[in-house]
Amino acid sequence: MDSVRSPEWPVAPLGGVAANSAAARYGMSPGTGPIVGRAGPPPTAPPPYRPPSGAGSSPSTGKPAAPPIPVKILVAGGFGVGKTTTVGAISEIAPLTTEAEMTTAGIGVDDPGARSTKTTTTVAMDFGCVTIDRSLKLYLFGTPGQTRFGFMWDDLARGALGALVVVDSARLDDCFPAIDFFERAGLPFVVGVNAFDGRLALELGEIRWALAIGDHVPLVQFDARDRLSVRDALLVVLDRALDRATRDRRA
Repeated sequence: MDSVRSPEWPVAPLGGVAANSAAARYGMSPGTGPIVGRAGPPPTAPPPYRPPSGAGSSPSTGKPAAPPIPVKILVAGGFGVGKTTTVGAISEIAPLTTEAEMTTAGIGVDDPGARSTKTTTTVAMDFGCVTIDRSLKLYLFGTPGQTRFGFMWDDLARGALGALVVVDSARLDDCFPAIDFFERAGLPFVVGVNAFDGRLALELGEIRWALAIGDHVPLVQFDARDRLSVRDALLVVLDRALDRATRDRRA
């Protein structure tokens, strides 16, 4: 990975910076409504939790269960394509994000597109994790999308087994540097087309042709807001990574 150059991001056209509340970008209602729940503590405190006998051990041998194998997956792509949303939708812990407010200094440099309502940007990385089963746990690292943070990609890619390249079908040119990076690095990746507003600007076949990716690269449509949709996309990444690892072991 030391020899892989960081992605050379294209200069975005000059234009006003629009916003990024999830509400406006995805057509959701900005209000969250009143908080519904108990006004006070329950009348009696519940009993303390006590694990069942034999918990944490193998039922057949009584030995402690082996911890799940950690697998590092990158969630990459251009600026404002939905990487932070993807990590947050699937993570079983509160995701670590490094979102900062965009300023007027970024006008003409960080351009999320005319449709976007983006007001914040990832300045370092996003982090989350999800347990697939008792034997496998995914650790997700979301990369920054701006040119000036491209130097971090080499470090974030160390030890990764695969990547999900998130794409906005209305701004395909923003994902070229990410695809080039993983092709040069030889890291298995899957292109996930984020369906903004529930639809795509182009058909998947047209997107594959425009990105000039071979048939060996999986191309899937998913919704970065939906946990099950993100899960399915990550399972494709995991399947491709395991297939590469199996072939390398046989070689």
